[in-house]
Amino acid sequence: MVDRFAQFTGAVLTLYRYINKIKELEMAQWGLRGSHVMCLYYLGQYEDGLTAAQLTALCKEDKAAISRTVAQLTQQQLIRRSPSDTGNSYRAALCLTDQGKLLVKTINQKIEDILACSSQGISDQQRETLYRSFQVILNNLEQYVKQREESASPKACAGQSRKEGIEE
Repeated sequence: MVDRFAQFTGAVLTLYRYINKIKELEMAQWGLRGSHVMCLYYLGQYEDGLTAAQLTALCKEDKAAISRTVAQLTQQQLIRRSPSDTGNSYRAALCLTDQGKLLVKTINQKIEDILACSSQGISDQQRETLYRSFQVILNNLEQYVKQREESASPKACAGQSRKEGIEE
């Protein structure tokens, strides 16, 4: 059991570190930081823009981190804030500028190249199984945390049983 714990947490932490290192290395050429990647990526997915609140949820970052990133990307003229009906800048839509759109196109190509590199030796079916398995694990851990936050004592895992989960 302990070996499984060490293997799983070690793999997830190492993967996370590599992802962050790649973001930093690739963004440095444009004078940007790795923290800018996800904001630019999601803004590129939504032509009508996103609010800072939506970016916070999508990027899974806290409000302060998104606020800093938005300020930096705005200063570099990669995104712009649309006028807000409510006067609350946190609710105003953020959109890519033309310069930002060109950069996101380049970033998306780089993402495709990195994904192709990281998937070498893995079939499409294996990759889909991995992603489904990872989603089941995430859902189970989310459920566990919610249960722990609601009560002082841990409950049995309410997630799917092995039979209901991902088949090998």
